[in-house]
Amino acid sequence: MSRIGKKPIVILEKVKVEVKDMIVSVEGPKGKLTYKIPAAITVAISDGKVNVARCNDTKAAKSLHGLTRALIANMIKGVSSGYSKELEIVGVGYRSEMKGKDLVMQLGFTHPVNYPQPDDIKIEVVKQTKIIIQGLDKCRVGQVAAEIRKIRPPEPYKGTGIKYKDEHIRRKLGKAAATK
Repeated sequence: MSRIGKKPIVILEKVKVEVKDMIVSVEGPKGKLTYKIPAAITVAISDGKVNVARCNDTKAAKSLHGLTRALIANMIKGVSSGYSKELEIVGVGYRSEMKGKDLVMQLGFTHPVNYPQPDDIKIEVVKQTKIIIQGLDKCRVGQVAAEIRKIRPPEPYKGTGIKYKDEHIRRKLGKAAATK
């Protein structure tokens, strides 16, 4: 039995969870999310808790058991409090700003880089070097943050680029260290 999958999920107050036709819909103060349940998994709601179980012990069912429980728990947290990721831009002349619905960044290229803001995600530029990405869905917030970071990932010599707030960049010494 999956250690994560067998834990019941407590439904927070102001959050409404509904299972209908193999689709879990979670509605809360921040919005609404849905998830299609895989065929080998069953979801039941009782006593203010969501219980996830699997129909058989195949390898696929075992792997989906804990995943489904974690996704539903993330949905409940997302509609009640939401998720956010912070990115930092490091480098001389590197900066960002919001122009309408686009995130425009100067990252040392010959041209500014535009990243259109998705409908389900809120991108906020606090300072020119600090970007906050917020949304209901943990997967979407992480995906958008990864796409923005991928435009100019941090490099190991000077540490310039876009990095997560708590990310530690392993630095290399470079050419000067090789001559000694």
